Amino acid sequence: MSQPSATSSKPPTPHLNRLANKVALITGAASPLGFGAAIATRYAAEGCSVVIGDLDGTGAAKFASSLDSARSASVQMDVTSEASWKEAVQTCLDRFGRLDIVVNNAGTTYRNKPTAEVSEEEYMRVFDVNVKSVFWSVRVAVPVIVRQGEGGSLINISSTGSIRPRPGLVWYNASKGAVSNVRTFRTAVVCDGY
Repeated sequence: MSQPSATSSKPPTPHLNRLANKVALITGAASPLGFGAAIATRYAAEGCSVVIGDLDGTGAAKFASSLDSARSASVQMDVTSEASWKEAVQTCLDRFGRLDIVVNNAGTTYRNKPTAEVSEEEYMRVFDVNVKSVFWSVRVAVPVIVRQGEGGSLINISSTGSIRPRPGLVWYNASKGAVSNVRTFRTAVVCDGY
C-alpha cells in the first residue's frame, strides 16, 4: 500500500476484504460523525458485516441503511442492559450466523465541573455506560465468540483521560481507566479459554 504524501488529504486506500466473512457488533455508532460510524464504515469497506447497536434506534437504522444493506443491520441497544446485549448478539446470529468482533464504542460523560458537584445520577450513568457495558459484552458476547472456535476480538474504546486525567472529569477519567485495564482480558482468553 502506498503512503499518502505529506500534502495529500486523501486517506490511504483500505486493504479491501481483510475482514471478509467476519461480523462485528459496534456500539454507539448511530451518529454519522462519531468514532463508531467511522469504525463501521471502515469495517464495511474491509468486507465485514456490521450490526450497529445504539440507544438511538432510529439513528442506528438510518446509519446502517447508508452501508451495504446486505452486510449491515441495526438494533436499538441500551449497553447497560443484559437483555439488550442478548438481543444485539442474537441479531448478529440471526442476520449473519456468527459474531467475531465486538467494538465497545458507546460512551458518555458529564459537563466538566468540580468533583464535589457531580451528582450520583451522573456518576452512575458514566460508570454504567462506560464500564458496565464492557462487563455485559464479556458476559454475553464473548461466550458466543469462544463457542465458534475461531477466535475473535473484543475492542474497548477508552480515552487519553484514563492516563492523563483532565480536571473536572474525575469520574469520567476513572471510568475510562477501568476500561483501559480490561485490555488484559484478551490475554486471559488466550491463556485460560476465558
